[in-house]
Amino acid sequence: MSENSVPDAIETSPEQPLPLDRFIDRELSWLAFNQRVLELAEDESTPLLERTNFLAIFASNLDEFFMVRVAGLKRRIVTGLAVPTPAGVRPTRALADIRAKAHELQLRHAKIFNESVRPALEEEGIRIVGWEELTEDERTHLRDVFAEQIFPVLMPLAVDPAHPFPYISGLSLNLSVRVGNPLTGKVEFARLKVPPMLPRFYPLTSEDGETRFILLEDLIAHHLEHVFPGMEIIDYHAFRVTRNEDMTIEEDETENLLQALEQELLRRRFGPPIRLEVSDDMDEETIELLKQELDITDAEVYILSGPLDLGGLFGLGKIQRPELKYSTHVPVTAAPFRTSDGDEHPDMFLQIARRDILVQHPYESFSTSVQAFLEQAAEDPHVLAIKQTLYRTSGDSPIIEALIRAAEAGKQVLAMVEIKARFDEQNNITWGKKLEKAGVHVVYGLVGLKTHCKLLQVIREEDGRLRTYNHIGTGNYNPKTSRIYEDLGLFTRDEQVGRDITRLFNQLSGYAIEKKFSRLLVAPLHLRKGLLKLIDQERKNAEAGKDARIRIKVNSMVDEELIDALYAASRAGVKVDIWVRGICSLRPGVPGLSDNIRVRSIVGRYLEHSRIYAFDNDGDPQVYIGSADMMHRNLDRRIEALVRLVDPGHLEEIDTMFALAMSDKVSSWTLNADATWTRHSRNEDGSPRLELHDEQMRRVSRRPRPKGLR
Repeated sequence: MSENSVPDAIETSPEQPLPLDRFIDRELSWLAFNQRVLELAEDESTPLLERTNFLAIFASNLDEFFMVRVAGLKRRIVTGLAVPTPAGVRPTRALADIRAKAHELQLRHAKIFNESVRPALEEEGIRIVGWEELTEDERTHLRDVFAEQIFPVLMPLAVDPAHPFPYISGLSLNLSVRVGNPLTGKVEFARLKVPPMLPRFYPLTSEDGETRFILLEDLIAHHLEHVFPGMEIIDYHAFRVTRNEDMTIEEDETENLLQALEQELLRRRFGPPIRLEVSDDMDEETIELLKQELDITDAEVYILSGPLDLGGLFGLGKIQRPELKYSTHVPVTAAPFRTSDGDEHPDMFLQIARRDILVQHPYESFSTSVQAFLEQAAEDPHVLAIKQTLYRTSGDSPIIEALIRAAEAGKQVLAMVEIKARFDEQNNITWGKKLEKAGVHVVYGLVGLKTHCKLLQVIREEDGRLRTYNHIGTGNYNPKTSRIYEDLGLFTRDEQVGRDITRLFNQLSGYAIEKKFSRLLVAPLHLRKGLLKLIDQERKNAEAGKDARIRIKVNSMVDEELIDALYAASRAGVKVDIWVRGICSLRPGVPGLSDNIRVRSIVGRYLEHSRIYAFDNDGDPQVYIGSADMMHRNLDRRIEALVRLVDPGHLEEIDTMFALAMSDKVSSWTLNADATWTRHSRNEDGSPRLELHDEQMRRVSRRPRPKGLR
C-alpha cells in the first residue's frame, strides 16, 4: 500500500494482529505539518508581513528537520540498522521519499516568495532591490558601507594545492567565486562566507515612502574586486550546507556529563554534510566541485531559485507597518491575580491558597503570573525554599535572576537544568554555571533521561507550618516564547500535588525511585501505563453501553501502543477527538479501525503547545495537562509530568477549548485516512471561518474576576 492510499475496511478481533499500514510515516507527517505552515504563507488573506514570517518559520523548521531527523535516518542506513519504520517502510525508501517531498516543498517555498510574496511587498512599498536598480548616490553610499562595515570581517578562502578545500560551517550562506589569474592564466576557486552577524537584508534610505533593502550577498558580490584585487571575477554563486547536528552521548560510560556534552558540542560543528542548497544559476563545474569536496550525492543537492536561506525573512518582521501584521493582542493578567482596584500585583500566595488557578499563555500574561509568582517568592521572607526545572529559557531571563536573588537572600534554591535540551545545550550550560556561582544547587539531569517536565515549587512557612505552592505547566519557563507559544499552567496549594512534586524533585536530585503519585502521572515509570488504563476504561464504558469520549491535544502523536489503544477504543464505539499541531501517525476514519476518530490541526499566529488528555470516565472526568506528547521519547526516555485538573471551572474551560478547536466554524486542517490534510478556512458561503487564536483572546479578555477576591 502506498503512503497516501486509503486502507481497506478492516475486520479485526482481539486475537488478530492489526495491519501494518495503520500507521502514517512520522517523517512525512512532519513534512505535512511544515506544509501547513507554508500554506499560511501562500494564503493572500494572511497579513503580508506575517506571510514573510511563515516563510522564515518554514525555512527554520526544515533546517532543523534535516539536521536531526534526516541525519538520524541516514545514520541508521550507514550503520546497517535497516529495520523498517513502524509504517512498514525501509529506511532507504523512507529517506528517498523524504528527500523527494522536501525538495518539492522547497521549490514551492521559493516560488511563493518570488512570485507571490515579493511582488506583494513591492505593491506595499517594501522592495528588495538589486545592485543594478540603485541610484549612483546609493551605490556611492554602499561602497562606503562595504569598506567600513563589511570588508573588514570578510575572510576569503582560496582553494589550490597550497590551500585545501575549506571547512563549510552548517547553515552558513556562502559565495563560490571563480577568479582568473592574469599572471598564470588559470581559473581559481574561492569560498567567501557571508558574515552571519550582519543584517541579511541591508536597509537603504527610504524614498517616496518606500522601504528598500538589498541582500547582503548581493552587496558583497558587487565588491568582489576589492576582495580579490588584481584578479578577474569570472562568476559567483550562492550555496549553503546543512550538517548532521544530532548528538549521541554514552551517558553510562562518562564520568562527567557536563564535560562530555561540551566536547560533543564541539564535534557537532563538524558533522557530515547532509544537504547542499545551490542557486539555480550555478554552473555544473562548481556543483561537481562542491559535491566532490563535501562528499554529497546528487540526491542531496537542492537547486533553488534565489535567494537562498529565507530564514533571513525574520528580519522583515521588524518593519513598522502594523496594518501588514496581525492585529495586536495584549495579554491580560489572569482574573484571579487581579484585584478590585486594578492592582495586578496582589498577594499571589493568598490567591493560590483560595483555589487552584489555571492560566493560558499568551492570552494571559506570563510576566504577571509565573514570573510574578517566582519573583514574589524570591523576596518573601516566609519562603524557605524554591525548586524549579529549566528546559529552555530566554537569554535575559528574569527567571534566572529571580532564582539568583532567592539564593543570595539565603533561601534554599534547587534548579534542575536540562543540559541536553536540543540546540539549547550551550545556553543551559552557561546558565547552570551562573546559577552555581550564585549559590543555587544545580542538578544537570538523570543518566539516560531528559528532564522535560515543567515544575516550580515554593515552600513557605505559614503559622508555624510548611505549605507548598506549586506551578505545573505545559511550556518552558521562557518569557519570550510565552508570547507566541500557547500553553497552560496550573497554580495550586493542594497538599497531594505538593507531596507528589516534592517526591519527584527528590527523584531528580537524589537517588529516590518513587512508585506512587496521587494527582500526577509521571514518565517514564507511570505515564504510559496510566494513559493506557484511562483509554481502556473508556473502551469498557462504551462496551457497557455508557457514554464514552476521549479528547487529546498534543504536539505530536507517534507512539504505536497508544495509537493501537485508541483504535481499540474507536472500534468499541468511543468518540475520539484529537487536536494535534505537528506529527500524527494515526489514520482516522478508516472503516472498521478508526471510524470514530477525528483529527484536527490548527496552525496560525500562535504555536499550539499545550498537552491535554481528557477522558469522560462515565461522568467523573479525568483531565490532565502537562509536558508529555504521545511519543516514545516522552513516555520512555524523559521525566514528564501530567497533573489532573479537578476544579469544575477548569474542566469547563477545557471543554470550551475543544469545542472551539473541533468546530466547523473555526479555521483548521482535517487529517484524512490517506494521510493527506485538507484545509478548511472558509464557510460554505465563502466567508472566512473564525480564527481560534482571535476567539480565545476575546474569550479570555472577557473573563470576570472570581467572586470573593480581595
